[in-house]
Amino acid sequence: MKKKIMIALAFSAAIVAVLAGVKALQIGKMIGFARNFQMPPEAVSAAVAGEQHWQETLSAVGSISAVQGVTVAPEVAGTITEIAFESGAMVAPGDLLVRMDTTLEAAQLRAAQAEAELAQLNLARLHQLRESKVVSQSEVDTAEAALKQDQANADQIRAVIEKKTLRAPFAGRLGIRRVNLGESLNAREPVVSLQSLAPVYADFSLPQQTLSQLATGLVVQVVSDAYPGEKFTGTVTALNPELDALTRAVRVQATFANTNQLLRPGMFARMEVVLPGEQRVLAVPATAILSAPFGDSVYVIEFQAGSTNRVARQQFVRTGRALGDFVSILSGLKAGDRVVSSGVFKLRNGSGVVVSEEPAPRPSTTPNPPNG
Repeated sequence: MKKKIMIALAFSAAIVAVLAGVKALQIGKMIGFARNFQMPPEAVSAAVAGEQHWQETLSAVGSISAVQGVTVAPEVAGTITEIAFESGAMVAPGDLLVRMDTTLEAAQLRAAQAEAELAQLNLARLHQLRESKVVSQSEVDTAEAALKQDQANADQIRAVIEKKTLRAPFAGRLGIRRVNLGESLNAREPVVSLQSLAPVYADFSLPQQTLSQLATGLVVQVVSDAYPGEKFTGTVTALNPELDALTRAVRVQATFANTNQLLRPGMFARMEVVLPGEQRVLAVPATAILSAPFGDSVYVIEFQAGSTNRVARQQFVRTGRALGDFVSILSGLKAGDRVVSSGVFKLRNGSGVVVSEEPAPRPSTTPNPPNG
């Protein structure tokens, strides 16, 4: 019995040894394969860093404002008896907007006019009596003063009646009506917005170090997210004489004809003041820039040492301003360097790459993407 147990244990040990040997052989092969394994090269697009001549500009953000814009409101309280406009309509100077009830003022005006007429008659009689030396000059003077006071009272009532008739102070486009027929209005209560849309202003600020480059008459280009791919051109018309004491920035105002009335007051926009002369820059496509908290970088395509294989080397750069699809490089690259222009997010330093020959959209300094 003991002999049989020993034979079984020996047989089990042999099986375990064989299995362990097989597993060790498999693991050794896997380790060798891992040592020799190389990631396949990534397919990327490439672009050459080259010098370009860019128009020198100053960039800023700002907002559009109307040359003339008001919220129409009455100076006196009253009840609306007529609304003579439609929301969003164009109006000319003097067009009737709202008429309020003037029944009481009309009655007061008739009474004041009657008193003025009576005072006029009394003054005429006193002038005749004065010629006959029947009355004194002081009585004539008192009658003249009474006439002027009655006329002033009548003029005051006419002014109140006029104030209860709201008219457009200038040509422009009306906003949405904020009152209803029969509504009682308080003084200064808004009725409707009126904005002149042609021309319009663009207001923005620039740092004080740009002050020596600014002057009235410079061309300003505006782009807005509301109209992708479209630029509006205007001119600098005013510079604030003083700088903001907190930001040390100068306030600039440009005027745009806005004949198509696309720019609206309150609209956010990006401005570019075009300066005379051009600037030579080293530029790469914006898609080549990999941004990170520790800095911007690009991947430069180089040949692997002693091989014809290409690898991507991460190179940190300092970027400047952007123009269209390009970004200027202030340091870190030289003209002629070939960089990865698409596919940078799947690379790491030393990754093998193969330049794809598939057609890709060509970057441009004046991109004009199709609508829709």
